[in-house]
Amino acid sequence: MKALVIDDEELARRRVLNLLEDVGEIEVIGECSNGRTAIERINADKPDLIFLDINMKDMNGFEVLKRVEVANKPVVIFVTAYDNYALKAFDVEAFDFLLKPFKDERFYKTIDKVLKTTKTEANENFEKRMVEFFHEYSKGGIQLNSVSKIPIKQGNKTALVDPKEIMYIQASGYYAEIFVNSKKYVLRESLNNLEEILDDNVFIRIHRSTIVNLNFVEEIIHSEYSEIDAKMTDGKLLHISKSHKKEFLEKIGI
Repeated sequence: MKALVIDDEELARRRVLNLLEDVGEIEVIGECSNGRTAIERINADKPDLIFLDINMKDMNGFEVLKRVEVANKPVVIFVTAYDNYALKAFDVEAFDFLLKPFKDERFYKTIDKVLKTTKTEANENFEKRMVEFFHEYSKGGIQLNSVSKIPIKQGNKTALVDPKEIMYIQASGYYAEIFVNSKKYVLRESLNNLEEILDDNVFIRIHRSTIVNLNFVEEIIHSEYSEIDAKMTDGKLLHISKSHKKEFLEKIGI
């Protein structure tokens, strides 16, 4: 696998190059210190993999990718010190996103994934990589509710869903069904992972298979045997299990 390292900071390029010396499966064919040279090298040398800095002096990494003219795009690993580019990185289907300063183990974890994943598999696992990204970086202080949109892959398009507009989420086998107004989006992810990265001031688990946005709970329906259901603004009745009942009622102030 041929790789090209693109970063306008020499120390940053040297770090990646040094780490790649221990990866026999990857052949480094060059390094670039600006976007213009990077475009020329990618078009001429057709690397399989590029490590691309987002913030460079002459242009950003997204502009580089827009100007690349090769038929088979390289696998893109963004390397940057700025986390606010995360959503856009996934919008251009980056394979991964390394936030500086990253640890050696984090780098080699990405390399291992690159070597084990085919282009087809990478596309199929787009959603999973995206959710893993937000889950990982939320631990470092980036919360999903701090971004404006949640990208959800749909065929050859990516829907950008505002977390505030999500009414409720239900588990369906290995998938999560995300209900937004009159639409339903399907994401291959567990409710546990989604629960961790959603704003817990707004979203609450009411059942092992259901998460609701409290802003869309219209009524509480009381039935026999002290059981309750949440009636959502779209008319949907969602059962609140006994194990989650106390927390739910406390959250809404009852």
